[in-house]
Amino acid sequence: MGRPRTPLLDRGRITTAALELVDAQGEFSVPQIARKLGVQTASVYHHVDGRDGIVELVRERVCAAIDSSTLGREPWDAALTAWARSYRAAFAAHPRAIPLLTTSPVRAPKVLLQYEQAVALLLDAGFALPDVMPVIIGLENLVLGSALDMAAPEAMWELTDEAETPQLARALAAADLRTEAAFELALTGYVAQLRRLLAGAPGPAA
Repeated sequence: MGRPRTPLLDRGRITTAALELVDAQGEFSVPQIARKLGVQTASVYHHVDGRDGIVELVRERVCAAIDSSTLGREPWDAALTAWARSYRAAFAAHPRAIPLLTTSPVRAPKVLLQYEQAVALLLDAGFALPDVMPVIIGLENLVLGSALDMAAPEAMWELTDEAETPQLARALAAADLRTEAAFELALTGYVAQLRRLLAGAPGPAA
């Protein structure tokens, strides 16, 4: 009997299985992946560098949806804003992957290259070297927090008779609670602060 034309196991199938498990339960184990693919656990290890290697494959798959070409746009603030929107959309598609990926070091080469592009963009714009990583990390905090918010229940505040909250009730009734509006408000404010940082102007008083 000849070999099957389609390999029973490869890194792509392992990545898909791992991401499906993460989407469903927020985590995965190598034995779970093996059961899902109908193979022995040892067979999975023949294709990947342990569990950490699978985490990086998942990271690479999620981040492949980020349009890094936006980082080549001009001016820098338009480039950064477009990248942030694409970044948010990619992770909003897999919100349960966020805790997994943000608690392990980034090693995936393709993902590191996106950071390289972001660093180059900010340096070319004139940001001081010590400010570059705080700018990127701050943007990630905003983006990933909003991506998690997109997966939250539509009504996050349930008013009860036990707490008198008439002002909160009025605010909720008047608000546009779409996460898009909140994200754009936060992103606009963040980029405005970056412009002030680049110009050497002091930020808003604490």
